[in-house]
Amino acid sequence: MNMKTAISRRTVLRGLGVAVALPFLESLLPRALATPAVSPAHPRRLAFLYIPNGVHMPAWMPTTEGADFEIRPILEPMRPFKEDMIMFGGLTCDKARANGDGGGDHARASTAFLTNVQAFKTAGLNLHAGVSADQVAAARLGTQTRLPSLELAIERFRGVGNCDNGYSCVYEHTLAWRNPTLPLPTEGDPRLVFNRMFAERPNDPTLVARNRERGSVLDAVLGEANSLDTRLGGNDRQKLEQYLTTVRELEQRIGRADMLPPVQVPDGVSPPRNIPADLTEHIRSLADLMTLAFQTDSTRIITLMFGREGSEQQYRMLDVSGSHHLISHHQNRQENFDKLTKINRYHVQQLAYFISNLKAIPEGDGTLLDNCMVVYGGAISDGNSHQHHNLPVLTVGKGGGSLRTGRFINYPRETPIANLWRALLERFGAPVDAIGDSNGVLDNLA
Repeated sequence: MNMKTAISRRTVLRGLGVAVALPFLESLLPRALATPAVSPAHPRRLAFLYIPNGVHMPAWMPTTEGADFEIRPILEPMRPFKEDMIMFGGLTCDKARANGDGGGDHARASTAFLTNVQAFKTAGLNLHAGVSADQVAAARLGTQTRLPSLELAIERFRGVGNCDNGYSCVYEHTLAWRNPTLPLPTEGDPRLVFNRMFAERPNDPTLVARNRERGSVLDAVLGEANSLDTRLGGNDRQKLEQYLTTVRELEQRIGRADMLPPVQVPDGVSPPRNIPADLTEHIRSLADLMTLAFQTDSTRIITLMFGREGSEQQYRMLDVSGSHHLISHHQNRQENFDKLTKINRYHVQQLAYFISNLKAIPEGDGTLLDNCMVVYGGAISDGNSHQHHNLPVLTVGKGGGSLRTGRFINYPRETPIANLWRALLERFGAPVDAIGDSNGVLDNLA
């Protein structure tokens, strides 16, 4: 690499460092090109909560369809919210399967869950998947809030290395894809998430002036970066394009920050402190921030990973020995079934905590939960055999009255889960003709 190229690339990075006041720069999301729709008085919110490594399906899946479905042992913590739920059977994530690519089900599962596209098998920088459902929504309606979306996770994001049979670690560590070559990193530090939500005060004259200065820095960075010649290699061009995309989006964000009203921190809310050592406290800190984000309309789109796909998280506080991933390969041993059920139920307890927060906040004639569509589930059903059909998936919330809840709906086997995403995107106000391997819009939801 010649010196001009090296200096130019460092200038881009230095420019971004000067221009950004908030952490988590890499996750800035797309801005819609079209004029956004008028925001309703009580907007709909969309959240995707991902659980890795599959579940013990006999302790999850009801056997009775309709409103009389039974609450199985794993879902017992959600019993108080049965009338707010829709449980699904028969949904499939085909692009998590090998389809000729050999091992790597965990990496493919988390990547395909919201993109429904087969991940390109690589441990390098030439990543390729598809646009995820959350980012379809963010591209369409993300301009209506201070943050187009939030990408959260319990485990620290890992962006390099081979994590699963020749698949990059990136594939396991995020659900969100801005475009087919740009995955969005997750953030797990509650303090940084809080700062990103509330640190800026766009109506503060000092910060407005500072943003203008940043704008001039961005102009300089763009000019410098665009002067690079075509001698850059393929990986460098891809990395540079990602930087340029981020810079362009920063420009739009800075311009919009001066026009949007400030987000006020509710009374009695104080910033969290770093990452809690206790897993439950960590999860609930992020759940509290998710609630705040929806309550203050800081964003309407959130993804949260309870663990990276293939997670080796330990759950000793449940009197469970061994790692989650190892236990999920249960080998049909009852001991492992019991351990896995405990882990699965623990995750559902954290879901119930989040849902109880949403339901406790009045909004209009109902609650914040009534205007939400919270998806909970994963792209692996049985972790021992890495099955990707009849997935453990449910939604909570009425989606502003667009979902008829309190039911178990069992769809024909091999129904693409992408059909559910299309149905939810329609209700969110971001309909699409197709996403991934969808072949229609899931019916019988209203």
